[in-house]
Amino acid sequence: MTQRVLITAGANGIGLVMAKTFAATGAEVWVTDVDPAALDAVPEGIRSSHVNAANESDMAAFFNEVKAVWGRLDVLCANAGIKGPTASVEDMLLDQWRDCIAVNLDGAMLAAKHAAPMMKAEGKGVILFTSSTAGLYGFPYRAPYAAAKWAVIGLMKTVAMELGPHGIRANAIAPGSVTGPRIDRVFHAEAAAKGMTYEQVRDGYAAGTALGQLSDPEDIANMAVFLASDAARMVSGQVLTVDGFTINPDPKV
Repeated sequence: MTQRVLITAGANGIGLVMAKTFAATGAEVWVTDVDPAALDAVPEGIRSSHVNAANESDMAAFFNEVKAVWGRLDVLCANAGIKGPTASVEDMLLDQWRDCIAVNLDGAMLAAKHAAPMMKAEGKGVILFTSSTAGLYGFPYRAPYAAAKWAVIGLMKTVAMELGPHGIRANAIAPGSVTGPRIDRVFHAEAAAKGMTYEQVRDGYAAGTALGQLSDPEDIANMAVFLASDAARMVSGQVLTVDGFTINPDPKV
């Protein structure tokens, strides 16, 4: 049976690569995003919808549409996230904190909340949360992002416990630094906050891994496809890092 895969924030970055990778396996793929230009550029054959992942009415209406069109949902990739502010805790603005938590954590919860009934009706399903190595080690100058990604792991483990009896698996993927425009913005912001150059920050993060390099979006997408497959049928409640093995989560070079 062809997999039906839904990916939030799937028109950009890691989410878009996930969408293309699942589609290449023959899956039917549907992505959401808040970026109209990115949605317009989604490859032919991949469904797309403008949805705010942190807005419950948006998400409820969208999942009603998915149910009407597809009838079932096999795989949810709760991938929506933003980098949030780059600032020390003492300089953190509460509104910026809340905005970051809303997208990264509320968005993950809402996706799981609305996917669960569809999957329970089928007696099976896979929910994949995008966390981060920031959710394992912390992340200086990125407190709301780290806090949200830690919380996503707790959410995932709870979802795995609650939905496991219904044949539904849940796991989290924890990318490290992944090449692309988003991490470039992070490096520039951190360089400014630390009084360093972009190159120093980038090279420091690469040197902070055992493999000495950053990950590519395809590395994350390949892990998602594996976790959604029958080959991972007994893998649930786990955090799978895709980071080249972080040995120094706060490189200073």
